[in-house]
Amino acid sequence: MFRPTYRLSALVLSLCFCGAAAAQEYPSQAIRMVVPFPAGGVTDIVARVVSAEMSKELGQTIVVENMAGASGVIGSGQAAKAAPDGYTLLMGNISTLAVNTATFKELPYDPIKSFTPISMVALQPLVVAVHPSVPAKNIKELVELAASKPGTLNYGTAGTSIQLATELFNSIAGIKMVHVPYKGSAPAVTDLVGGQIDVLFDPFVSLYPQVAADRVRGLAVTTSKRSSQAPELPTVEESGYADYDVSSWQGIVVPAGTPEPIIEKLHAAIDKALNMPEVQKQLADRGVQATPTSRKEFTEYIASEIERWQRVAKEAGVQPN
Repeated sequence: MFRPTYRLSALVLSLCFCGAAAAQEYPSQAIRMVVPFPAGGVTDIVARVVSAEMSKELGQTIVVENMAGASGVIGSGQAAKAAPDGYTLLMGNISTLAVNTATFKELPYDPIKSFTPISMVALQPLVVAVHPSVPAKNIKELVELAASKPGTLNYGTAGTSIQLATELFNSIAGIKMVHVPYKGSAPAVTDLVGGQIDVLFDPFVSLYPQVAADRVRGLAVTTSKRSSQAPELPTVEESGYADYDVSSWQGIVVPAGTPEPIIEKLHAAIDKALNMPEVQKQLADRGVQATPTSRKEFTEYIASEIERWQRVAKEAGVQPN
């Protein structure tokens, strides 16, 4: 006769076998990748390029679902509530997984507790550009102009992550520019081209085409190395501000509690996709660098970015709302 203790042990063992079997069968249906931003932006572009190759490796379609709103909060919150079964992925980024902790009083998710990081996916610089009417040909001249006329130059931002990136530059350079918020890159770039704003820091894929077309004047990129797609643009560091190195980044996370074997399958699929020359080229053509990482590296990077941007927000006097 089974004693109660044995019955419990048998039940636990049975559940373990069921979980292992489910993981072995994964994926048995289409997978959803939530992109918490509008279609056409850099996070959406990265998601679609990478998910197409991941689908081939996993043998199932990955459907990209745009759930935009509130600097990525709405889509990220929905992803956090999804079943931890590997069928919902979130293409997170610098805003959703780091900056939002400094700019929102409350979030419907915790970047650390609500998700399990799988891998960083991509890095790209911001481009610093000005309207042609602004008499600054480089970063040094922009700083001199802003310093000579405090509070007269304005800068646009498409989200809080870019606001903090610009405020960090203001702090390092010792200048003050007036913030003009936008709901996305498209209207911000449009207003820079039209002369409604003076300065814009924005992801390479959104802003550089306007620089290349001579509609706006590019001054620099924000990463520590020049972009291979725009080698003529110096870095902000090269321009004399050694402590300024900012990247816009994306990475894939899943709801906390997702079984380990499923996470390993997803990591392997992401890693294979990002190491494919054709994927690297598709991203590089848009000024984006494929950046596969280990799970540990991505987890540590998210934690360091949260600490960094919370500090920047506090020093800049940006109040959570």
